[in-house]
Amino acid sequence: MKFVVLALLVAGVYGCVSPTVQPVVHQMRMVVAGEDVRPHSWPWQSHVCGGTLISQDWVLTAAHCINEVDDYRVELVKHSLKATEEGSVACSAAKIITHEDYNILNDTALIKLSSPVALSDTITPACLPDRDVVLPHGTPCLVTGWGRLSTNGPAADILQQAFLPVVGHDVCSQPDWWNVLATEKMVCAGGDGITAGCNRDSGGPLNCPNPDGSWDVHGIVSFGSGEGCNVLQKPTVFTQVSSYV
Repeated sequence: MKFVVLALLVAGVYGCVSPTVQPVVHQMRMVVAGEDVRPHSWPWQSHVCGGTLISQDWVLTAAHCINEVDDYRVELVKHSLKATEEGSVACSAAKIITHEDYNILNDTALIKLSSPVALSDTITPACLPDRDVVLPHGTPCLVTGWGRLSTNGPAADILQQAFLPVVGHDVCSQPDWWNVLATEKMVCAGGDGITAGCNRDSGGPLNCPNPDGSWDVHGIVSFGSGEGCNVLQKPTVFTQVSSYV
């Protein structure tokens, strides 16, 4: 566990900056998986399940994305998964660390890249929140990923973003919401029955804005409702990054 904590702190060595290409946010776009992102506006997004670059050679993702069979390759600077894109970077995994107490809880993992990536306008580590920061109810955040575009629908080709306001723990843990499955080490977001993360967004970031225009990654996509992607009172549930920094 000490090694995991030290790896998470590596992000502080390189620092983090606001995206050079700023995201365009349409909060009320009524599509489950959201809308196409502006290319390179989320320069820490990786494709390995979903993931977040937190330093030149570490990617943060969900433990449930990891198994002992697959050889993992992390792709950065991806916009379309089908197209061959100039400037995209693919790295193999040198080491994978899953949280030692992972079950449905502690759904976090780290992937060390085989070699450090060169930082640029299109590859930037994410900013992480301070330890134990808890977002207030209603905080406007965005989930990003290549998940399904609708319940049981096709997966996205173009990276998507969806507006998900945070649902406070007092609400999310109510019996008709997620009840005891929502712990204080998780962040709930969405649940309005309109916009949501969806299958195959797993491991990706919950991006939340700061007053200065920067973004912190507060969550790792962990689970959602088995009934569909936009079920009322069943928000997407994220591992709360601030509980593990």
